[in-house]
Amino acid sequence: MKLLNQTLRYISIATLIIISIWAFIFYFIILREIKNSIDEGLDNYKRQIIYNFQKKSGIETKTSFDEGFYTVEPISKHSAFSIRDTYTDTLLMMQDADDTSPEPEPVRMLTTSFEMDGSYYQMRIINSMVEEDDLVKAMFWYFVWLYLILIAGIIFTNNYALQRLWRPFYRLIQQLTNYNILKSDSFPEVKTRTTEFRDLQNAVRTLLAHNAETFEKQKQFISHASHELQTPLAIAINKLELLLEDENLSNKQTGHIADTIRTIERLSTVNKSLLLLSKIENKQFFDNRPVCINDIILQSVEEFEEFAAYKNVKISIVASDKLMVVMDESLARILVSNLLRNAIFHNIAGGKVFIEIKPDSLSFKNNGLRQALDSQRVFEAFYKDAANTSSTGLGLAILKSVCHLYRFNVNYRFEEELHVFEINF
Repeated sequence: MKLLNQTLRYISIATLIIISIWAFIFYFIILREIKNSIDEGLDNYKRQIIYNFQKKSGIETKTSFDEGFYTVEPISKHSAFSIRDTYTDTLLMMQDADDTSPEPEPVRMLTTSFEMDGSYYQMRIINSMVEEDDLVKAMFWYFVWLYLILIAGIIFTNNYALQRLWRPFYRLIQQLTNYNILKSDSFPEVKTRTTEFRDLQNAVRTLLAHNAETFEKQKQFISHASHELQTPLAIAINKLELLLEDENLSNKQTGHIADTIRTIERLSTVNKSLLLLSKIENKQFFDNRPVCINDIILQSVEEFEEFAAYKNVKISIVASDKLMVVMDESLARILVSNLLRNAIFHNIAGGKVFIEIKPDSLSFKNNGLRQALDSQRVFEAFYKDAANTSSTGLGLAILKSVCHLYRFNVNYRFEEELHVFEINF
């Protein structure tokens, strides 16, 4: 989820919580203000009614609200002094213009007492109130609309103002995604006045500059190390081959020299494989273009034809369609040749290699040991069968490194007494 959408989600949730809490508080505030306003009105009614009684010099006793909005009843002096002005909420049976029959309606009631001409009276005055459930309902919808309007405003701000604000960040990310340490001549750069984005850009440029310098030193080290190792190994092999031409050597000495040459050649192969593995992991092969795997397999089978004949291994190819992959062609050849060499080298006399090509996958099946290899370690460097001491144990590690570079899925399984290596592109 994008940062802007996450921000919108958190703001929406926070806004909903704040509005809900405020609605709860606002409800009681409004209710209190309504009651205070009604209470002031009841006080005014009280003074007006008493004033009218004084003008008429007489009090008309009323014991119910059927004929008006107040009642007056005579009480004792003791009762009159015990009564304090009290305001209460209650329900009275009343009939509004739109009611067919009396219904309980909420009212605010003032209970008070007063004295006139030596007599004491209790008076109750009522005033209609807004029904609380109507108030809650009205406030609920007001706040729902308020929330929706706020969210619409936030979305608008998010999609236009904030998106414009974050645009340099996304441009920087895009440039970093397309950045190639081997091909890019300059570091990612965007124009922005935002301090945080400028700091991020400077940090990224510093990091890339350090990585480029380290990468270049590593390339030089690998190249020099390979050259320094290959040259003395080649010289040693040449001198030993010249020594083999000496007719004065015994058969035992000749055998020792031949074993030494094979050991040095194996060391040279390991050195070349390690160099190749290092170059793959450093992405020094990255000339990507559409490659036909079918053609590369046919070429590789032709190259390994003599080796397969020597091992008495038969190779069969089944292609349901052309397999086109966008990758470096040299790495594609390494991938196929390592799979084929592994399938032939670890096969048995009279065994078979089955190559199956599908539009999105490639599998190599071969005879060999009648037991499964360790699927957790089979692609590790220097993992090999103890019986095959001539193997470098790097072929499948190189294969795994190529697949990891291009995010191909490679896996191993043992089924029907066949070792299966499958790549899904």
